[in-house]
Amino acid sequence: MDGQEEDDSARSLGEALFRDILALIHSGGIAPGATLGEATLARQFGVSRGPVREAIRRLQGIGLVTREPFARARVALLDRAAVDDLFDMRVALEGRACALAATRMDESAITSLLAALEQARRRDLGDPDIPPDDFDFHLQLIEHARSPRISAVLGGDLYPLLRLYRRWSGARPERKSVAYQEHWQILRAIRSRDADLARSLMEQHIEKARANLMTALDASPTIRPAPAAHSPAVPTAPILPADQA
Repeated sequence: MDGQEEDDSARSLGEALFRDILALIHSGGIAPGATLGEATLARQFGVSRGPVREAIRRLQGIGLVTREPFARARVALLDRAAVDDLFDMRVALEGRACALAATRMDESAITSLLAALEQARRRDLGDPDIPPDDFDFHLQLIEHARSPRISAVLGGDLYPLLRLYRRWSGARPERKSVAYQEHWQILRAIRSRDADLARSLMEQHIEKARANLMTALDASPTIRPAPAAHSPAVPTAPILPADQA
């Protein structure tokens, strides 16, 4: 293996570790506030400490991991100021994305998204006929808005942090069923080509999620996210890069 191949292999392994550790944080397999020991993770994944160190640096760069001087890295805890800041941004940008989607989504895309939303609902109810998936209603709407700048902000490096905060805000079982109904109403407004209503419904949806998260945070400052229907098990060997995270 020449130098270029070694570099490519190292990058692939580093990307795989980043995605695998990210998946564990998203699923609650690694709890908020938990330490991320390089040696422990290297043994767990069957790799050297170098790729683990690089994966932790990337997680730190997107705000999912914090590290104090001369201290171990830790999964970030919820911070009320950070929650407010991120949700303010979501209200503004996702509301705008919904208004754009109401004018830019074609009928077939709306029908497909409605079907995907129904599948997600059935999956959450434990329907064995629905295979595991990584469906994300919010990300789908952002993509259908066809705004490169909104996609770059909400679908780029910030996306894993936003997704984790959304998972935390949905930690209460009753919130999932309510959120499904709110998603359906947003799509109905988009299908009706009512951009103002679509924007308003998304803004209300995000504000309810913010309030729910703040209530949960007041009750327990280290709340865990609701488990995903297909939460990954802790691996004992290296995993190839996933297609989604």
